[in-house]
Amino acid sequence: MALQWVILAYVVAAEAAIALILTLPSPRLIKNRLVSLISLILQPALGLVPFAAFQLLDLYWKSEHRLMCTSDVCTAAERDRYEKSIYKAQRNVVLCILACLLYWCVYRITKYYKEIQNLEEVEKRYKDQ
Repeated sequence: MALQWVILAYVVAAEAAIALILTLPSPRLIKNRLVSLISLILQPALGLVPFAAFQLLDLYWKSEHRLMCTSDVCTAAERDRYEKSIYKAQRNVVLCILACLLYWCVYRITKYYKEIQNLEEVEKRYKDQ
């Protein structure tokens, strides 16, 4: 079960790096090539959104059916284990939300750059006429 969270963490890190690279100033040729490459990668990467949504549903189901350890019957070790599982679940929820949010941000950034390129081409055509 931990492998899926490791994969999701790596994907979130990669999305954050891509968003950072896209927003850094760079020469126009490099930026255009980078945006076109990333826009090609975005469509297959859309599978990340349902994966993260499924993980959120799984976390919700597990939190609803988790055994509570709040009474005096629980030992200190059981209480620590319960609190640790709550913290892990909260971290995983943040990870799923970040995955979807960063995907959306990268998508919008690439779309804005493509729109800017199209507008520049239209402006250039009007100037040539």
